[in-house]
Amino acid sequence: MKGLKLYRAADIQKLISTRKGEVKFGENLGFIQSLDELEQHPAKYFLFGIQEDIGVRANYGKPGTSNAWKAALPSLLNIQVNRFNKPENLIVLGELDCKDLMQKASYFDDSDPNYHAKLGDLVKEIDQLVADLIEFIISKGKIPVIVGGGHNNAYGNIKGAAKALKDPINVINIDAHTDLRQLEHRHSGNGFSYAIEGQYLRKYSVFGLQKNYTPEYIFEEMEASENMSFSLMENLLKYPDELSRRFEQSLEKVGNSNFGFELDCDAIANFPSSAKSPSGFSEDQIRNLIQLTSNNENCCYFHICEAAPDEQTSAQVGKALAYFISDFIRD
Repeated sequence: MKGLKLYRAADIQKLISTRKGEVKFGENLGFIQSLDELEQHPAKYFLFGIQEDIGVRANYGKPGTSNAWKAALPSLLNIQVNRFNKPENLIVLGELDCKDLMQKASYFDDSDPNYHAKLGDLVKEIDQLVADLIEFIISKGKIPVIVGGGHNNAYGNIKGAAKALKDPINVINIDAHTDLRQLEHRHSGNGFSYAIEGQYLRKYSVFGLQKNYTPEYIFEEMEASENMSFSLMENLLKYPDELSRRFEQSLEKVGNSNFGFELDCDAIANFPSSAKSPSGFSEDQIRNLIQLTSNNENCCYFHICEAAPDEQTSAQVGKALAYFISDFIRD
């Protein structure tokens, strides 16, 4: 499939720290030689990374989301195999190769008045790569787990899932923002707008939306729609002991049919992300919400986006993302 770099055991071997008497996750992972093997493979979850930050930059944001996949992979490969962690549930497919597109983006002059629109044209190319791969994985009865890139990739996830299932899907999004900005050039802030416009998204629920970063017109649009809902972070903070119950209420709005699960790391307090915030959920709270979501059999994909580690934070971000992935795939 165009853009997909399939991993082999040799691609990850150097990332595994072996130790006598222990078995690390990466040592027992399986691989496929081609996508033709996907349907017959017993694994339920298929993981891949997206190394790009073009969508974030097209949205006037800070780069860095291209680093999330490389931070997450070593941490995931080195968790322990035990009664709680079963690598046979997961195949690490590999990564979408965005190197050429990232290089093209680097040539653009950021003083050009058309700079962001040019980036948006590249985002459209990424959209198609993501949508094609998601469609293929879900059409084979598997659940994709996607790590990295900006929230622009939600559009490809939703489009691909809807095409595979031949019906618009619902989405629950843990996020400080709605990403329902106007239908201008493609970027990380309007993926859900384009999914609605394309009739790929039916019901949409945002959990943890922050008052300070949501335009009034978006509040009005969501309140006017019977298919959109939101839970404000400021209200959730008033009742921390009821967080799980309130999340389950939001999940009920979308979880009675096929739905996608989006996790924007901007929603986590002090987490290295493209729009890092001092306010938000704790990582432990997020882990609980992930487990609640994975219990719903109608969840058709999981996307972790907007994490933007640098050299100083890469190890800790990687561990957090490995927790999120392992929590989701754990039966």
